[in-house]
Amino acid sequence: MSLLLAAAVPFETVAPMQHAADAYTLTSGRVWSLVGAVLGLAGIAAGGWALARAARRPGTGRRGGVAALVAGVTGAVVGGLVVAAAEGGPGTGYGIVGGYVSLVVGLAATVLAGLALARFRRAQPGPSGWARS
Repeated sequence: MSLLLAAAVPFETVAPMQHAADAYTLTSGRVWSLVGAVLGLAGIAAGGWALARAARRPGTGRRGGVAALVAGVTGAVVGGLVVAAAEGGPGTGYGIVGGYVSLVVGLAATVLAGLALARFRRAQPGPSGWARS
């Protein structure tokens, strides 16, 4: 009997569907995930530049490494906030896919920044005047 009753009730009243946003609509979640991804990409560019510069000339690349670290961590945090605030899955307009992309790109920028800063630190002379190995 309950099966017949469930078949008579429209599906929307039993389990309300989450309506997907239009594919080209820029919702606030999508905008924030784009901001996080752009920050992460800027961090990757700065980290790669600092790493290459530190490889060319030991003792350089600290500014680029710090900039990459700040941009990478900021991009990852923005991506994490977008993922945490999303109430729906892909296609609902909450920007969850872009949030995950921001997380990955921001973490990659953070790793590059860490490598560049480690190479910079290794090239600095220690207390005895010799470079650290």
